[in-house]
Amino acid sequence: MKESIADRAWSRHTRRQRWGRLAGMLLIAGAAAWSLTTIDIIWPWVWDAPNQIGDLFRRMVPPDVSSIGAITWALIETLNIATIATFFAVFLSLPVAYISAQNTTPNRATLWLGRFILVSSRSVNTLIWALLFVAIFGPGVLAGIVAIMFRSLGFLGKLIGEAIEEIDRRPVEALEATGASRAKVILYAIVPQVVPTFFAVSILRWDINLRESTVLGLVGAGGIGVILQGAIDMLDWRTVATILLAIIVLVIAGEALAAWLRKKVI
Repeated sequence: MKESIADRAWSRHTRRQRWGRLAGMLLIAGAAAWSLTTIDIIWPWVWDAPNQIGDLFRRMVPPDVSSIGAITWALIETLNIATIATFFAVFLSLPVAYISAQNTTPNRATLWLGRFILVSSRSVNTLIWALLFVAIFGPGVLAGIVAIMFRSLGFLGKLIGEAIEEIDRRPVEALEATGASRAKVILYAIVPQVVPTFFAVSILRWDINLRESTVLGLVGAGGIGVILQGAIDMLDWRTVATILLAIIVLVIAGEALAAWLRKKVI
């Protein structure tokens, strides 16, 4: 008797799709296993890691608050690095976003120039930028500010540029039809549509920069990382615990402030 459609078992994937998915998972597992064989892992240290972590935490208790004054000042310095760098990065990213958006760039050359700037900025990690600018400006806050600024430029420019590409073209075309200048088209047709994204992205980047600025001191670019690295080098684990707690408090406060600001401006 011929099998009816109702008697057939439903399957989300065909047999070919199931074999293809299985082959893909086996390929990924094989690649992961091969990757593990190419790195030099000292497995006895890995198995002993829980004991070492427990010993480290015991050395951190109780936290040493005798250096709370220096830690507080370093936190303020870290906050200043993130805020100043974000401020300059926001304004530098606006022309880059303008020329990297396909619907506002003057020509193909400026489009590729803008895209090159965005990719270059985002391709280099913040710590690498910091190492470069420490070599140029010397250790200190200035190197950290410039490093954060260069890193933020690509992030802000890309997201604002994408917002410009997604604008409604009708207000732009209406103003162009009246003979309005390019500056007026930008001011009255493009800017009002991009302002919510501009503020949201700027606040988000400041929140990210606050986190990134906590580690700049590890390469000599200022902030709380300087005294953190010093405490680690001196094996002063109780002070390290205090610094880590201070960083957690700073990041949580920054997260709360960023959420409040986004709620107010969006």
